[in-house]
Amino acid sequence: MSEVNTLLERDGVRLTVDDTVATVTLCNPAKRNVQSPALWRALIEAGRLLPGQVRVVVLRGEGVSFSAGLDRKAFTPEGIDGEPSFLDLARGPEEDLDATIAEYQKAFTWWRRTDLLTVAAVQGHAIGAGFQLALACDLRVCADDVQFAMRETTLGLVPDLTGTKNLVELVGYSRALEMCATGRFVHAVEAERTGLANLVVPAAELDAAVADLVAALLAPPRSAVNETKALLRSAVSLDPEAQHAAERAAQTRRFRDLAGIGD
Repeated sequence: MSEVNTLLERDGVRLTVDDTVATVTLCNPAKRNVQSPALWRALIEAGRLLPGQVRVVVLRGEGVSFSAGLDRKAFTPEGIDGEPSFLDLARGPEEDLDATIAEYQKAFTWWRRTDLLTVAAVQGHAIGAGFQLALACDLRVCADDVQFAMRETTLGLVPDLTGTKNLVELVGYSRALEMCATGRFVHAVEAERTGLANLVVPAAELDAAVADLVAALLAPPRSAVNETKALLRSAVSLDPEAQHAAERAAQTRRFRDLAGIGD
């Protein structure tokens, strides 16, 4: 794992594993953990490398900010070193651009896997892609200095890193629209009140609060937690009859497991 960590850290991501808990750290604090295609590839790889025993993944950012969003160099003619300029991508075939964005989105989708619980520990700025990465996790514990903002529309863009659905599910359509259309900052009190943050604590207590939450998440049997997560995820899209059937099927599996009856 240490050799892989070195490769990931080169692109701004550190993966550490302690038995059933993994920590993914954005580790470019000098640039407020700005994001790039290389960082997204490293996040995808971090998800792929998780050992099977991992139950909880904590996502955090080093320094004063969780992530200040996309590196603006991506929109210059020169682009980010080693990466194509987004302007050049825009001039190419639409299907190629669509495929490229789809690949970027993979860095934001694995956090909702039903075999994991994911917790974002968010302090300081979580802007644009940083906001969307925090939204990708199941839960968010925030420091009282947190500042969320979806700034894409102010740049003539849209949030395209899987954040729109997650944001609407958390705060509702009209509030999500207002946040995105204005690009304004959402601070700690509002984040907790609207459901963006599961918990807000003083910045000095963030690590301890996350540790307490992780311990609580690990307490129940893994199979029951995973089944419950899957049910809650499906509740958003299934009609009531289908959801009720899914609950019955899941509970049947739980009863059989408790009774020691295999498949």
